[in-house]
Amino acid sequence: MAGRDVPPRWDHKMQQRLAHGEAAALGELYDRFASLVHGLAHRVLGEERAADAVTRDVFAHVWQHPDAYDPRQEPLRTWLAALTNRLAAQRLRTTGTAALARGGPGTTEDLERTVHHASVAARADYIVQSMPAPLRAALELAYFQRRDYHRTAADLGVTDDEARRRLRLGLQLLSTAHDTGAPDSPPGTGGAA
Repeated sequence: MAGRDVPPRWDHKMQQRLAHGEAAALGELYDRFASLVHGLAHRVLGEERAADAVTRDVFAHVWQHPDAYDPRQEPLRTWLAALTNRLAAQRLRTTGTAALARGGPGTTEDLERTVHHASVAARADYIVQSMPAPLRAALELAYFQRRDYHRTAADLGVTDDEARRRLRLGLQLLSTAHDTGAPDSPPGTGGAA
C-alpha cells in the first residue's frame, strides 16, 4: 500500500503540467473541477455572478501560481475547495464591509457570523459530495426523505445494523463541517495560496 506522503498520480502530474505552463492542463483541470468550484462559491455567496467571478479567480490563481499546490499535502480537489472557500469568504466579507460602510443594515459582528455560516455550509456540502456513495445514500434517505433507520435499511437492501453504521459514520463526517477554526477556514485541510 502506498504511503501517505505519496501523492495521487493524476494530482502530481497535473501540478507538474501546470508548473510547465501547459494550457491544456488548465483546460482539463477546469473541465474536471469547475462545477465543484462554482457550486462551493455559490453556496458561500448566494448569487450566480459572484460565483462566476470567484470561479474565474480560482482558476486564474491556479494558472498564475501552480507551485502553491503541493500534491504531498492533500488531494488537488481538497486544495481547490479550500482555495474556493477562502476566496469566496474574502469576497463576501469585502462586499459586506462595503455595504456596511454605505450605511447598510447590520454590524461587523453580523457580517462575520454570515461569513462563518456560509463557510460552514460550503464545507458541509463539500463533505457530503466527497463521502462514499453508501454513506451519502443513507443520509439522503434518513434526513432528506425523513426515513427511519429501519426504512433506510430496507430501501438500501442492508441490515438495520449496517444502516445505523452508515448513518453514524456519515454524521461523524458531517459534524466536522464545524471544525473550521477561523470564520473563513476552508473546507479541507489546507488552502494556503
